[in-house]
Order: sequence, then C-alpha cells, then structure tokens
Amino acid sequence: MNKEQLQRMCQAHPGVTHDYQEEWQADRFFIGGKMFAMIGTDAKDTSIITMKCDPERAETLRETVEGIVPGYYMNKAHWNSVYFDANVSTEMMENLIKHAYELVFDKLTKKLKQEIAG
Repeated sequence: MNKEQLQRMCQAHPGVTHDYQEEWQADRFFIGGKMFAMIGTDAKDTSIITMKCDPERAETLRETVEGIVPGYYMNKAHWNSVYFDANVSTEMMENLIKHAYELVFDKLTKKLKQEIAG
C-alpha cells in the first residue's frame, strides 16, 4: 500500500473532505466534520494509516493481523493503525476504510446524512 492509494480509497466515499495537519504532518479525512481516517507516521517515522473502528472488531483485528496495532496517538479502544508494509490486502484495506467511514457517518444527524447523500 502507498499513500496515494490510501488517499484515493478514503476520498472515494460521498462527502469526504480532506486537510493536512502541519504540526502532525498528517493527512486527515472527514465526513460531516468528523475525522474517520488519518495518514501519517508513528514516532519512528514509519508510515501508517489510522482509522476509526468498532472496539470489538478493533481488538480482533489486532490479535489476528500482524501490522494492525492500537491507534497511534488516538483513543486505543476506538482507533486502529495499519502499517503501510503490513500484509493487508487491498480488499481488506478498502473494507477497513469503509467501516471507519460508516461508523462516523452513522453518528451524524439525519439532516447532515441527507445533505451528504444528496
């Protein structure tokens, strides 16, 4: 996986906005003003993507997939980080990003959901 592929996956969903947080040196992806994914690096300058995740699913993923760890610099219960060099298929990464997007989208107000859906 590389940064450009992950950015495309994140931006493929309706209503996604993006910014770059200079002080974190991270690309952030939002739906309805709420972040669902962030691409950056860890303390060792290793590239990662950090995504919102259901707590039970997050724990299962960490236990079963090497390269998926508790969310770097985020709430460890609700966020996972995936190293770019992890053995994670494109399909799985797309599913993780979709899951993150849907978790945040589902918490938005009905009005905002309708605006995003068009």
